Amino acid sequence: MHRREFIRFLSSTGFFGVSGLSTFSVLAEEKPKSLSNTWRTYELQTRVQLPAHNSPIQLWVPLASATATNSQQLLDTSWTLSDGAQATVVTLPEYGVQMLHAVWPQASVSPTALVSNRVKVRDRRVSLTQPAQVGRLEDAEVLRRYLAPTRLLPIDGRVRDVALRITQGHEAPLDKARAIYQWVVAHTCRQASVPGCGVGDVAYMLTSGNLNGKCADINALFVALARAAGIPARDAYGIRLAPSKMGFTSLGANSQQLSRAQHCRAEFYAPGYGWVPVDPADVRKVMLEEAEGNLPLNDARVQAAQTFLFGATEGNWLAYNHGHDIQLPGSTEPRLAFLMYPQAEINGQLINSLEPDQFRYSIQARLLST
Repeated sequence: MHRREFIRFLSSTGFFGVSGLSTFSVLAEEKPKSLSNTWRTYELQTRVQLPAHNSPIQLWVPLASATATNSQQLLDTSWTLSDGAQATVVTLPEYGVQMLHAVWPQASVSPTALVSNRVKVRDRRVSLTQPAQVGRLEDAEVLRRYLAPTRLLPIDGRVRDVALRITQGHEAPLDKARAIYQWVVAHTCRQASVPGCGVGDVAYMLTSGNLNGKCADINALFVALARAAGIPARDAYGIRLAPSKMGFTSLGANSQQLSRAQHCRAEFYAPGYGWVPVDPADVRKVMLEEAEGNLPLNDARVQAAQTFLFGATEGNWLAYNHGHDIQLPGSTEPRLAFLMYPQAEINGQLINSLEPDQFRYSIQARLLST
């Protein structure tokens, strides 16, 4: 959809009118019976095989978040490297992004690495019926960080204009976030042909009118619009670990091979509720891939997913980080939009982490206990 068509489309839906949001229904809180408080322990292993080369080689592997939450806890990290490579765990200061950084100074054979994380995860739900006393209020500096723009997530210009129109008539952060979530679900589309998880270039999406993409695009759109509306919000980059138990085949990892199971979620902060998980991208994934596919927005399965994914997440997923504009330590290459895949560099040049002929890696998860 081009920009002019996009503007005409918004006008036809009443989006530019004062009461343009009145057509959107309010999501009721519906607690799925399958949610569980049980912790599950997984071992996540990333195996990397790099091409043989006589030049220096560097490798960066994202690690599970070290910040304990009520739905994820890191137990330990270990690794094994070939040919005497040196490795350290690096934590980037701004977002706390953790990664293993390995270096082969002069690799003459094909370098290999095995990186393991053991984590505990469980289902998560934030009750949205009324504000609750949160045990610890979020630090003001953290909230300022997740209100700021990034290179691909501007919060001025068209992004701000769209955010203010979506949230017109809403005062409470929870109501504003709900309106943005519903708008993103209604106006985006998952595009299977997009490489990996997408890029998350929100300025391009809104100026071009092309709202198609994958999770890193669709959920980045929610995050940027929320920030532009004054609501702290952040992407959560991670990977699916196991099949879904919520009845959605499309919302789980359906084999032990997880090399293409990376998934970005999102969350926003509301006083009295804390950080609230949302995933408009997975609603669109249900529409495209569930059952016979191409389900309409009013399909009961889509409506169930839309209700569930505003305030709840299933514990079949592991979070890596919330980072944007990642400068890989030791690299002179431009910053990455985010770190959700292993990255490697040969003789100072990054190789395509989505191209298996150049960069061979496998990711597997093993359930250790429930």
